[in-house]
Amino acid sequence: MQVSRREFIKSGIAASTASLVGLPISKLAEAAAAELEKDWQWDKAVCRFCGTGCGIMVATHQGRIVATKGDPNAPVNRGLNCIKGYFNGKIMYGKDRLTHPLMRMKDGKFDKKGQFVPVTWEQAFDEMERQFRKTYSQMGPSGVAMFGSGQWTIHEGYAMNKLFKAGFRSNNLDPNARNCMASAVAAFYSVFGTDEPAGNYDDIEHTDTMVLWGANMAEMHPILWSRITDRRLAHNNCRIVNLTTFRNMSSDIADLEIIFKPNTDLAIQNYIAREIIARDAMNKAFVEKHCVFATGPYDIGYGMRATDKYAYPAEKDTQAKEVKVKLDKWEAIGQRRKEGDVVEQKNTADPAKHWMISFDDFKKGVEPYTLDYVAELAKGDPDESLDTFKAKLKQLADLYIEPNRKVVSFWTMGFNQHQRGTWVNEQCYMNHLLLGKQSMPGNGAFSLTGQPSACGTAREVGTFSHRLPADRLVPNPQHRAETEQYWKVPAKTLNPKIGSFYAKILRDLEDGSVKWAWVQVNNPWHTHPNANHWIRAAREQDNFIIVSEVYPGISAKVADLILPSAMIFEKWGGYGNAERRTQQWRQQVPPPGQARGDLWQTLEFAKRFKLKDFWGEQKVPGLKADGFADNTLPDVMAEAQKMGYSPDDSLYKVLFATPDNLKVKWPDAVAKGHDNHVAKLLGDGWFPEKAFWKEYQLFGKGKGKDLADFDVYHQDSVRGLKWPVVNGKEVAWRFNEQYDPYVTKGAGIEFYGKLFKAIPSGNLDGITDPAPKSLAGKAKIFFRPYAAPAEQPDANYDLWLCTGRVLEHWHSGTMTRRVPELHRAVPAAVLWMHPTDASARGLKRNDLVWVESRRGKVKVRVETGGRNKMVKGTVFVPFFDEGVFINRVTLDTTCPISKESDYKKCAVKIYKA
Repeated sequence: MQVSRREFIKSGIAASTASLVGLPISKLAEAAAAELEKDWQWDKAVCRFCGTGCGIMVATHQGRIVATKGDPNAPVNRGLNCIKGYFNGKIMYGKDRLTHPLMRMKDGKFDKKGQFVPVTWEQAFDEMERQFRKTYSQMGPSGVAMFGSGQWTIHEGYAMNKLFKAGFRSNNLDPNARNCMASAVAAFYSVFGTDEPAGNYDDIEHTDTMVLWGANMAEMHPILWSRITDRRLAHNNCRIVNLTTFRNMSSDIADLEIIFKPNTDLAIQNYIAREIIARDAMNKAFVEKHCVFATGPYDIGYGMRATDKYAYPAEKDTQAKEVKVKLDKWEAIGQRRKEGDVVEQKNTADPAKHWMISFDDFKKGVEPYTLDYVAELAKGDPDESLDTFKAKLKQLADLYIEPNRKVVSFWTMGFNQHQRGTWVNEQCYMNHLLLGKQSMPGNGAFSLTGQPSACGTAREVGTFSHRLPADRLVPNPQHRAETEQYWKVPAKTLNPKIGSFYAKILRDLEDGSVKWAWVQVNNPWHTHPNANHWIRAAREQDNFIIVSEVYPGISAKVADLILPSAMIFEKWGGYGNAERRTQQWRQQVPPPGQARGDLWQTLEFAKRFKLKDFWGEQKVPGLKADGFADNTLPDVMAEAQKMGYSPDDSLYKVLFATPDNLKVKWPDAVAKGHDNHVAKLLGDGWFPEKAFWKEYQLFGKGKGKDLADFDVYHQDSVRGLKWPVVNGKEVAWRFNEQYDPYVTKGAGIEFYGKLFKAIPSGNLDGITDPAPKSLAGKAKIFFRPYAAPAEQPDANYDLWLCTGRVLEHWHSGTMTRRVPELHRAVPAAVLWMHPTDASARGLKRNDLVWVESRRGKVKVRVETGGRNKMVKGTVFVPFFDEGVFINRVTLDTTCPISKESDYKKCAVKIYKA
């Protein structure tokens, strides 16, 4: 039989795929596969998408990625990838890839109103430096800002954290992870005193019950969903519950679907707690030994501006609720007040404060949350009977309370992107702790993350405006002193004033209090709610915005300078996933054209500044801290000179190319022949990623955040390790003596986190004894009441709008829409709508409509079928499509504690375009 070379290669591709999934193949096909791959070089790596952390294998040939596949040795995904994961290689080869710096120019000079023109890196950095110096000289550390990312590699985030906080002495650094899992972080801190989950993905195979709270795992975490599906089908006693505001793909195999009204998850959680107490099902021994009860103020606002100075006229009524709220019937009952009470939001400045209460007070707090009250408040499907909904709530409580039933609660953005995101996270722990079903295989509350290193880079590295590495906090003097010691900088170099969080940086650009901002691995002008404000601020205010990007998304288009970045496999890197698993990879291929890794950009920019530019006295409005003059960072140059530094030393030399780091040489045997464009471009013979890892390790060692050595993660046999890694062994379940060496011997369970473990005491209404009392080794069980959303449908804006992702696209679509297969699968965003709601407005499927809120409007086509089945009164539009720029419509409320935005609920009207 004659076979053409083209047919032979095609059969080789098919055979390679078939062998991967275990299908039998012919000898001819096997030979074709071997011929096809004979010159390929395979290496292990990590998926670029979501927080699951799937392992992949990457094949390279002649400087390009030619194939990717699931890594069968990866414990997370066991050889599988989701539809996005299979295209990890293709995201790098879009036709409009950015390969040269672009700057707005007119007559050969930078001009904010000019057109983008290709420039050299030197020209780009010259203007970037000039604008930085101008802003810093006028405004000091408060005038500059950095939008970071949960998609930064660990090494990139660590370097920028150090540059901004130790070099520029500014804490205006915040990642897009703020809008991903900040509510989960705030609750980890308040409940356990330390961040990150206790459990891991193996809980799926140990549990009897998986409850999804606002987590459409079938689309957003499909590999974990495949493991859940396997568990459900193989374990007769297993049950799956999907709590959601509309029917989605996760409902397809759920045993119980509960559709609730937005924000009423707060009430449902309290109903479960009330049932636990009413049925005498509380694990008293566990609670008495390991927990205390706590609460905090209710009048904390909605995370909006306190002034309507910048508000559009139509949004002023919503914004007014940041100052005063009139209680509706449901809030009044849930908060033990009177309907119609006008409540001043007096605790917006300190919404996170809390205090211990008695069990009797806690019981009193949950008492109003009866089945009748919660069912009438929370029922989300108008077509479902109240009795049916009540039966579902009771069944949910039964599953949690059944004594020998193991339960894992999963959540993502439904909890986190929530106006009371911290509260509802705390409530989930509340019920697990009341039952003693926490920190054990198959038992626990588990926060899933949306970005590949929202845990590893944002949380663990501490690239938030209030954090430092390994659970250290900016306002804590001891934590600053420890960080200064590890970074070898003078005492009082670090700024004790918390910087602007993500939403506030955008507001600062709008009001002119920030005039220089840099964006890396992020698309804030596309992905932040109420976007019309921020686009206008970027283009019309006197500021300078730099966006490091790979494709021309919305943020790049509103920027003044675009820097072309290397993508994931064009550089060395590491991510930390949602189960505390740290994974690293080598550079596989060179970046195209003049594209450069974000790490190189950070280090190269640092070369342009000297210590004397920043380490003299600096004014910081609002700074008040012990040992500091008000509004002032002290001059630390004299102390720096005692440490051997010169005022003329560059930030690059002092912070990065240190004597210790220069000892970590490039090339290194761990590379196994792979290149490192960052090390080569720096040209001074060191291995920055490995050096930074060694330095970063110091922060967590002995603190319950221990990491393995750099080379360990690159061993052929290692597919990531869950920290803490102690004596070479990873920890599967934290706070449990059987698995965690940090638990005191004989304690069994010990919640050993150190933060917020001495607090005042009081009752449901406030503090009665301000003296802090220790709760070392214990977790807090919080009472948090129901709170109504800041904006609800009314006669004019009569529908709920929810936003989110779809399976085929990643965030703002800048990568996945460059993959033809993914783009063809879902070429544009649509508006999912109940057929009856459409008919009532004279609409049908595929009609073009306006979706309008108090903040803006966009055009989109109607979809009345498909994967999402909307309930009457609710619509859903994904945000990946810049042609359907739905964040012009969304509301920029945030959880007042976590500062995470709520994309899941605002009021809109819909009419034919």
